[in-house]
Amino acid sequence: MNDLSKLYEAILNGDNAMAAEVTKEALAVGTDPGILVTDYMIPAMDEVGRRFETEEYFVPDLLLSGRAMKAALDHIRPLLAATGAQPTGRVVIGTVKGDLHDIGKNLVAAMLEGGGFEVTDLGTDVAPEKFVEAISTKNANLVCLSALLTVTMPAMRTTVEALKSAGVRNRVKVMIGGAPVTAQYAREIGADGYSDNASAAVALARRLASGTPCA
Repeated sequence: MNDLSKLYEAILNGDNAMAAEVTKEALAVGTDPGILVTDYMIPAMDEVGRRFETEEYFVPDLLLSGRAMKAALDHIRPLLAATGAQPTGRVVIGTVKGDLHDIGKNLVAAMLEGGGFEVTDLGTDVAPEKFVEAISTKNANLVCLSALLTVTMPAMRTTVEALKSAGVRNRVKVMIGGAPVTAQYAREIGADGYSDNASAAVALARRLASGTPCA
């Protein structure tokens, strides 16, 4: 039997080659892919998030761990789909229209995927119509909007209004984030939640996906 703790350690240490190798070996001997995700991969990313919050880890560490998580998921995702396993939630994420910054958005996307969410990343400079379309095609229940510039923040409000106009706002929870964004602004534009870092974003997404009210 493979030492599956090596998968946990590989993700924690940001070793994508080791994460992929351990995953392939485990699957080859018939290990349940769901166990790999729930017992080793998600706990590893949760620990990464904890270390970030306590300033033991920094942004580069999160990016490396996210990359390792993706390397393992590349081998697992098709098997989970075949078994009909359901993700924690389905997320559509993107940087809003007019904004080309993506480091924070990429970090949140990686952490969400590490937290068991199915993530569709629309990239940067995303028009409201693209968010609307993705919600329907991906059957999303959570939308994450990112903006790094004060001048692009209004595009968040425009996107929320577009979701309402298209009749899909009641199907999704909306999270927003980015350097100039605040919890007050989230309330002003009718978003469901706000997070100022990637680790907290995962916890918020879990609450929203489960229907737990946010403070």
